[in-house]
Amino acid sequence: MPYVVLAFLLLALILLPQVWVRQVMRRHAAERHDFPGTGGELARHLLDRAGLEAVRVEMLRRPLGDHYDPAARAVRLSQGNFEGRSITAVAVAAHEVGHALQHADGYRPLALRTRLAKAAQSVEVIGSFLLVAAPFLIIATHNPALTLVIAGAGLAVLSLGVVLHLVTLPVEFDASFGRALPILRHGLYLGREDLPAARRVLQAAALTYVAGALIGLLNVARWLRFIRI
Repeated sequence: MPYVVLAFLLLALILLPQVWVRQVMRRHAAERHDFPGTGGELARHLLDRAGLEAVRVEMLRRPLGDHYDPAARAVRLSQGNFEGRSITAVAVAAHEVGHALQHADGYRPLALRTRLAKAAQSVEVIGSFLLVAAPFLIIATHNPALTLVIAGAGLAVLSLGVVLHLVTLPVEFDASFGRALPILRHGLYLGREDLPAARRVLQAAALTYVAGALIGLLNVARWLRFIRI
């Protein structure tokens, strides 16, 4: 019974942040005809004002999630946020511009996250190959020591993913509250009455990776338990 309760609590910790993020984004996505521009237009304006004319603003054609691509130097927004005139569209656009500002400023946590993301892709490919090939290698070589190598590879893949998510969190919070919120407040892009809603949207944008970090920690714990067995 305690295991059932623990599993339920872990599931709630993983799912609730995702549910809350979607709910907040949806709640403040109503069109506001009093807004002078769309999220995409605001992003373009803020980038130009910061002297970042070379950074593109693109509308995503697939549901990949709003993001800033440092390699392509592009702010990419979902169609609803690119074309929308809502608090969600404005806040998310400002958040992603915040990442572009981090990049331009040489913000070290963003650079670290970018390097880790590249490393994680390579490690994931190698680790996935080892995990798939593991049974065949063990049978072919009759070498039990390979089990430890494969277990270590799996743990490395999972652990690097957790580290990537943990490094991402301060980057996201800085983009939301160190960059986007001051821009929206001091630039008077939102009225005072809309700032609390924008703050909640920015909190949701910053917490997008929390669920991923929790899932990663859970997978590491499960893998360690497997190794002990």
